[in-house]
Amino acid sequence: MAGVAVASLVALLPATAAAQTATADPSSTRCPPETPSAAPPPPAGARLPDVPPILCQDEVNRETPPLGADDPSLQQPLESVGDFENRLKSAETTPGSVAPSADPELAQPLPPLSQFDVREVELAQPAQGEKPAELRYATRIEGLDAADAQTEIDLAGEYKGLSALREGKGKAANEAMLSARLTEDSKLVERILHAEGWYDAKVTTRIDRTTTAADGQPVTAVLLVAPGERYKLGTIIVHADPTVPPRLIDDNLALKIGEPIVAQRIQGAEANVAIVLPQKGYPFATVGQRDVLLDPETHLGDYVLPVTLGPRARFGGFRTTGDLAFDAHHVEVLSRFKRGQLYDSRQVDDLRQALVATGLFTTVAVAPERTGQTNPDRTETVTMLVTQDAGPPRTLAASAGYGTGEGFRVEGSWTHRNLFPPEGALVTTAVAGTQEQGASAIFRRSNAGKRDRTFQFGLEALRSRYDAFSALTGRLFTRLSYDSTPIWRKTFTWAVGAEILGTVESDYNFALGERDKRKFLIGGVSGQLGIDRTDSLLDPTKGFRAQILVQPEGALHDGFRPYVRSQLDGSVYYPVADKIVVAGRVRVGTTLGIDRFDLAPSRRFYAGGGGSVRGFGFQQLGPKDPDNRPLGGLSLTEAAAEVRYRFGNFGVVGFVDMGQVYEKRVPDFSGLRTGVGIGGRYYTSLGPLRVDVATPLGRRPGESRFNVYVSIGQAF
Repeated sequence: MAGVAVASLVALLPATAAAQTATADPSSTRCPPETPSAAPPPPAGARLPDVPPILCQDEVNRETPPLGADDPSLQQPLESVGDFENRLKSAETTPGSVAPSADPELAQPLPPLSQFDVREVELAQPAQGEKPAELRYATRIEGLDAADAQTEIDLAGEYKGLSALREGKGKAANEAMLSARLTEDSKLVERILHAEGWYDAKVTTRIDRTTTAADGQPVTAVLLVAPGERYKLGTIIVHADPTVPPRLIDDNLALKIGEPIVAQRIQGAEANVAIVLPQKGYPFATVGQRDVLLDPETHLGDYVLPVTLGPRARFGGFRTTGDLAFDAHHVEVLSRFKRGQLYDSRQVDDLRQALVATGLFTTVAVAPERTGQTNPDRTETVTMLVTQDAGPPRTLAASAGYGTGEGFRVEGSWTHRNLFPPEGALVTTAVAGTQEQGASAIFRRSNAGKRDRTFQFGLEALRSRYDAFSALTGRLFTRLSYDSTPIWRKTFTWAVGAEILGTVESDYNFALGERDKRKFLIGGVSGQLGIDRTDSLLDPTKGFRAQILVQPEGALHDGFRPYVRSQLDGSVYYPVADKIVVAGRVRVGTTLGIDRFDLAPSRRFYAGGGGSVRGFGFQQLGPKDPDNRPLGGLSLTEAAAEVRYRFGNFGVVGFVDMGQVYEKRVPDFSGLRTGVGIGGRYYTSLGPLRVDVATPLGRRPGESRFNVYVSIGQAF
């Protein structure tokens, strides 16, 4: 068998090879002849390739040079390890010396520095006025329209907003930069499509050179989009313990089988579950990492979400730690939830905001703490742990301003917000202005036994010099109020107070025909009740407000004279469009039981100015004395209407104000004066910054053509 196999292999050789082997000249080689092969000769006429002669070993040895011909040391025997180490030691140089160099050039001394030829290197700079070369390009994306038509978002818009090609504004330094941007954009489009459920999407790119930058036309960077099939939810599985109520997770996850697998939609649904569970009694609930298994054949995804509920809980007591501004009892006063109430994270967030609003903390945190105490309904009682880091309690503040009719005014204050804990503040204030100077000291207890209930007791001295009257007043007062705040707006608010004041005031005395100075001792109480059904404290857009103030008082001046001052305010807000609100307000005031001259000028009604009737100066409406100074009145009426248009953080307002002050005890709504104007608004987190410009209609001598008003918050 072996012989047959060899014969067969030789038979497959080309004929020229066999012929060359058979006709080789024996004299062309010095090698001894080899033993003839036992294989049969190739067939006659076979063509064999030319094969160069193979050298025999003797010829190889004869033609190869000896190993040590170039380096005789290679033929020497190797030295011993000991001799080698001794030779290295003897060659070592002393410290600081330089080993001898084998290069003669390196052994030569350096030339002196004076002979050194120093030439400044000149860097290549673009010629004067020469612009660097740039590649202009256009961008085109194909194949995205089909996917874009199936989504609620604008895929093309998403791409344009993030595109590196579009950010380059059609200019690149070279084609390499253009290619890099094109690659980056292709990955961007794939990410956008993946986020909307096209997980098989592929984007290829090319640079279309049908036009070139050489003839002034840009090349085109092209993205070719192949979205593929959109994946949808095939199954939805939530691994969680039973909840109360039973479908709490399913109803708030709000994912449906068959809907596209949209990343933002799924993340939003999971976030909603993470928010709702703590609001419904599960303070320690956590949403785990989702798992979505995609099937490329059916284009369906199996969605699995693990949720760890933890115990269902009810509010218990309070515990506080850290650098304390006040104790746990006052923390409980600020809370709006009761012990035993089902846990609700919204109530915890409200407590945290109330703590921050005290202004007494650098940082403050509120978190539930497990107690292990089980209630009869199998819920667990949790303690609210408040970690306090008390901040500086003292504040220095200053403000300055100018108002038409009020002049310049500078006010400074020093406040210790927690001088008498908890939240017992001392506020001292000084005022200096062209028409008003004074000082005051007020004790204020915020959250006095109840959230947002404030007690105040104060003493103030004030010197006023207005067109209407001049006064030097000392006042002692107290007030207890329950007010709305930006954190917690209340439907009903109230306030009660009492005051006693002594004042020396001067106004025009018609009997004497000149301004006359008189002394008054006034005491009284006050009561205020308000209702608020609007959607914002500083910038309402819908709803209504109403407030009534009643002040029974008595004055000692040439005898005792009791009287009652009352004022009613109301406003309404209606959104006629998404960005347009129509607003209106009215104010009516009366004084019963006294004549105008017997009433101290500072207790009369006045109108005009930014918080009253715009278009007129401060207190300038109503009866005037012979010197054209306002006298004030026993009653007043005011009304205003606004159209408010908001765009982004800015707004424009057009308004009409009207009002009048009357000598009568009850207004008769005659002789109303009107002002019209326009205003600008800049909306901040604290409320809109207001700038209004108004002019009076039927302007009379002495009245300003324009009046400007600046304030925080809407006019009403």
